[in-house]
Amino acid sequence: MNAKKFRLSDAAVTAAALALGAVLVFPIVYCFLSSFKDLGEFMAYPPTLLPESFGNTGNFSKALTQTPILRFMLNSLIVALIGTALRILFAAMAAFAFAYYDFPGKKILFAVVLAIVMLPDDTLVVSNYLTVTKLRLLDNYLGMCITSLAGASQMFLLRQHFKTIPKEMYEAAQMDGCGSLNYIFRVIVPVSRPILMTLAVQSFIGFWNSYLWPLLVTNREEMRTVQVGVTMLTTLDATSYSLVMAAVTIVTAPSILLFLILRRNIVEGMSSGILVG
Repeated sequence: MNAKKFRLSDAAVTAAALALGAVLVFPIVYCFLSSFKDLGEFMAYPPTLLPESFGNTGNFSKALTQTPILRFMLNSLIVALIGTALRILFAAMAAFAFAYYDFPGKKILFAVVLAIVMLPDDTLVVSNYLTVTKLRLLDNYLGMCITSLAGASQMFLLRQHFKTIPKEMYEAAQMDGCGSLNYIFRVIVPVSRPILMTLAVQSFIGFWNSYLWPLLVTNREEMRTVQVGVTMLTTLDATSYSLVMAAVTIVTAPSILLFLILRRNIVEGMSSGILVG
């Protein structure tokens, strides 16, 4: 009887997971299918899910020619790579300090860092913009990501993971003359590769999908990021939704490809962030 109840509960959880997955994936599938429709198909009532033909690729070519979307994608790629590398580097250094060092006010400082996670980004937009302006980082790749380089959530997860690594290894490495930086890059990084890859993918997608901040700190069109560039396909007079869907499909493809390539590392990384005392 217990085994039967277990199978039923397991089936219920699986069904709920599949339903939730379908809800999450449906917008992506609908966007991809709609990118092959012409305006008449898109505006038809009742609406249809499948396009009349998958050979209608004109929306993709128009999306690539009406706006310099490839240039926008390059800008987003540069910003995402710089931002991800620096965010993970700073988070790893801070996490190592909180996990291995003892210093006055450590718990209070750690609590303050965690409190940053609950602070909405919009509350700092004005002060951040004034700071970036004074630093003369407008229309600059670093300026587009500098406000997001301190990742409190990434630091917290790395700190929790680092605490699972025995401190005896660090003490032994110090006795052999290994400094802290050497220990981080030669011991910590290889052991923590799954969670580092997970956080890197998360950060990359976050920078890639950023819209508001790059819009505020860029004035020249050639410095726009891809999320800002997609909005240039819409006008006050008319909006070709099929064209927008094609552009969104192009923009979404790198994130999906990155996830598919690194999905195993992501699963391992999620199980690595175990909370310890």
